[in-house]
Amino acid sequence: MAAMTTESPASTTGPAPALPDHEIPTIEVGPLRELQLSRLQATVRHAHDNVPHYRAALQDNGVHPDDVRSLDDLARLPFTTKADLRANYPFGMFAVPRERIVRLHASSGTTGRPTVVGYTASDIDTWADLMARSIRLAGGHPGDIVHVAYGYGLFTGGLGAHYGVERLGATVVPVSGGMTERQVQLITDFGPRVIMVTPSYFLSLLDGMERAGIDPATTSLKVGIFGAEPWTEAMRQEIEGRTGMDAVDIYGLSEVMGPGVAMEAATTKDGLHLWEDHFYPEVIDPVTEEVLPDGELGELVLTSLTKQAMPVLRYRTRDLTRLLPGTAVPSMRRMQKITGRTDDMMIIRGVNVFPTQIEEHVLAEPRLSPYFQCVLTQPGRMVELTVLVEPLEQLDAGAADAIARELERAVKTHVGTTCRVQVRDPGTIERSIGKARRIVDERPKN
Repeated sequence: MAAMTTESPASTTGPAPALPDHEIPTIEVGPLRELQLSRLQATVRHAHDNVPHYRAALQDNGVHPDDVRSLDDLARLPFTTKADLRANYPFGMFAVPRERIVRLHASSGTTGRPTVVGYTASDIDTWADLMARSIRLAGGHPGDIVHVAYGYGLFTGGLGAHYGVERLGATVVPVSGGMTERQVQLITDFGPRVIMVTPSYFLSLLDGMERAGIDPATTSLKVGIFGAEPWTEAMRQEIEGRTGMDAVDIYGLSEVMGPGVAMEAATTKDGLHLWEDHFYPEVIDPVTEEVLPDGELGELVLTSLTKQAMPVLRYRTRDLTRLLPGTAVPSMRRMQKITGRTDDMMIIRGVNVFPTQIEEHVLAEPRLSPYFQCVLTQPGRMVELTVLVEPLEQLDAGAADAIARELERAVKTHVGTTCRVQVRDPGTIERSIGKARRIVDERPKN
């Protein structure tokens, strides 16, 4: 198992570990900051010496690895963006010979070249430890049966969860996504205590249970670990109300590692603790790129501290959050539940709108299902937003119109923009077996 040491990401020796990495850390803040600085210095040196992109970017910023003498010097380092990863496709960001890479993952590449991520055997070991640590914080235990419905393959979710379950000493059911009826049957037959899945697909599983005559509250499931897409407190209440389980959030992204960068504790449900011994967080103003103090809302930026194959300096995640003091893990800061992404923000008549804001009002109407989509059109000079929703059961025209008008008023009052709401027939809005597609952009491309 990988140990908490101060070794260079490229080395294999270091001080004896104080605590196995798959255990929830008890390190104090002072020693943690010393560990972070040591690991940051080693990471910057490793990136500078082995990745041409970083060597050039550091030089352009007038920074040499020897200049990193405190954690405050992190602000002098260059940012890394998804565009940088794509420009160095496929293996240009690797800091070790390709022969040392034991695993490749990649994004879908739907908006351009895919982003490729590589792992050494040690990186995989660390990832398994951090996922085991995350599942433990969520309320999972050795010996549990864990149903993994994240997608397997180039997406990091399924295999990341899989290795973490095994490292914890639990039993993994590697179902992946899709085949909803079969998943319901396996949950019924195998009796898993924990499920790991996107929240949007879990709603489809709950619908599948109810179609099969199963009350979701009577299943064996006690803990749901939900991630890979933003979801709201209203969604948590919907899930917990239908199942009686604890619904907690997990955070990660393939460019930095995969799932397991941060985890919410089932005991507090007050945000996600970042595993700061392996990732250093900052929050910046997405426009000015100024580092913001803890507590202020901005874009999350992450620097890896222990990655060998592909160290990442100040990666701009595009996720919006704020940093808060630790609670369940006192020395590790929390990040507020992701409220949206800078790249899924809709600007409607000058107002910034996120799908999660629409979701809150959809879920507040008891006659509507939790499925919705935001359709963007531009028939003239102005962008227009149409929100597609569906009722739980067929409504007459008068009731559907009343719901539409009420939802339009709620969005106008609480979000601050005008939209048009269309109530479709039950079951007609797109279901997801992975990440939900909340925005459908039908604006002219030219």
